[in-house]
Amino acid sequence: KKICELAMDNGIDDGIWVDLQGVRSTKGLSAEPLCQLAVSDITALKRAAEVQRRVEALEAANAALKAEISKRKAVEKALRESKEHQSNMLVKALAMQEKLRNLSHQFLHAQEEERRRISLDLHDKVAQTLVAINLHLASLARDATANNSQMSGKILETQDLVEQSVENVHRFARDLRPTVLDDLGLIPALRASIEDFSRETKISANLTAPGDLPPLGNDPAVAFFRVAEAALSNVAQHAEATEVSLTLRQTDQQLQMEIRDNGKAFDIEDGNSGRKPNRLGLVGMRERVEMVGGRFNIASAPGKGTTIRVELPLAKAGPPVPPDEDCS
Repeated sequence: KKICELAMDNGIDDGIWVDLQGVRSTKGLSAEPLCQLAVSDITALKRAAEVQRRVEALEAANAALKAEISKRKAVEKALRESKEHQSNMLVKALAMQEKLRNLSHQFLHAQEEERRRISLDLHDKVAQTLVAINLHLASLARDATANNSQMSGKILETQDLVEQSVENVHRFARDLRPTVLDDLGLIPALRASIEDFSRETKISANLTAPGDLPPLGNDPAVAFFRVAEAALSNVAQHAEATEVSLTLRQTDQQLQMEIRDNGKAFDIEDGNSGRKPNRLGLVGMRERVEMVGGRFNIASAPGKGTTIRVELPLAKAGPPVPPDEDCS
């Protein structure tokens, strides 16, 4: 018995499928062999099987698609959670940065107030006490002149020591908190600082400033003065400069200060050069300026020296003051 399936073209549609079953048979011993063939139309069965195969393939594809969708949703969820975590970490980092900035500002403010207090104590208490001692020694010197010349000499020596002490105390008080800044304002304080710097370092220094400034308030004036003070200190210690210029400019919207020297340049990022300014000093300058709402910038290049710029917005600044003073 032989069985086979064949696809046949009927010339009408997609053809038909047939099932062929053939059996060999004989009728009697002398009869010739015969072949009995049964033909069955199985087109419907074949098409149903094809439909079933396609349905199963579609179900498998749908299952794979669902698995892929589920996987992608899990990945998207993980990415979303990671993004939210990073966002939360960024918010926390920014909050911590703000806290550190506020802490730094509070520290600088407390430091300045402590300097003011110590300066006043030195000036009002220690210096006045030393002056009183000196007056008493002068009185003793007059009384001892007629009796003992040796005693008079010792008293005079003591007077010299006390005078030196008074001068040292005054200098120490000026370094802590120059009274001229509180009494006369920013420009006279900068002028005095420039003059002291030039006298002590023998470096040519000049100040160019407007004839007057609008009221700045205590904190901005202190910030400008301390930046100038720190910049001059860096020049004296590291720059090997021969000239320094400090310029103040007032516009309708800003007060600007520029400190320029012709000394050695340095790498602002890491300081790996012959000139290594105090890194904490640079940070302190920036913090002081930002604390009062200003902007701090520093540039340094070989052959051009170093330039520090400070800009402070003036909310209610008047028109620029035209005349400039040039103090060398």
